[in-house]
Amino acid sequence: MNAPIVRPRVGDLVFRVYDRPVHPELFDTLACRRVARHGVTLAARVTPTGHVLEWSRGDTFLTEIITALDHPMPERGKVLAYRFQGERHGRSVLGRVRYQTSLQVESLPPEVFRHVHDELVSDGTKRGMLFHFRPHNRLGLTPLGLVIAEQLPSGLSVSSFHTYPDEFAVVKTQSLIEPAG
Repeated sequence: MNAPIVRPRVGDLVFRVYDRPVHPELFDTLACRRVARHGVTLAARVTPTGHVLEWSRGDTFLTEIITALDHPMPERGKVLAYRFQGERHGRSVLGRVRYQTSLQVESLPPEVFRHVHDELVSDGTKRGMLFHFRPHNRLGLTPLGLVIAEQLPSGLSVSSFHTYPDEFAVVKTQSLIEPAG
C-alpha cells in the first residue's frame, strides 16, 4: 500500500520564477504533460506542493514553481519569489519574452469549498491535466492539482488550481507568456 502524499500547509508555500531550467530531480513529479509546437516547448508537472511549469523557445527559458518554503531551491536565475498570502501580481521580461502572473489563495467556507472542488473535478475531466491525490481518510475530499494551458493568438496562458481540503483553501495561479516588444 502506498503512503499518502502529504501536502504542506498553504502558509508554507512559495511561488518562484526562474529564467533558466531547474533540475527536475529537485521535485517529485506526480503527473507530467509535455507539448511542443512552433519551436515552443511547455512541460507541466504536478508535484506534492503544487506544480512546475517549464517553458522554452530557443535559448529563452522560464520555469515557474510552487514549492514549500523549506524546500532547497537554487538562487541563481530566480527573477520572482512570493509567499502565498492573499493576492499577488508579478511581471518580468526574460530575453524576448514578457511574463505576467497573478496568484491567489482563497479560503472558503466548507460547503463552498466542496462546490468549488467538484467544479474543478468536472472541468479537469474535460480539459487540462488533473491529478487526484489520495485522501488521508476515505471519507475526506481528495486534494487536487489542475493545470490548464491555452494557446492565445499572441502567446500562452496557463492557469492552475491546487486544493487543500484540510484548510478549505484553493491556491490559484494564472500566467501569461508572450513575445516582448
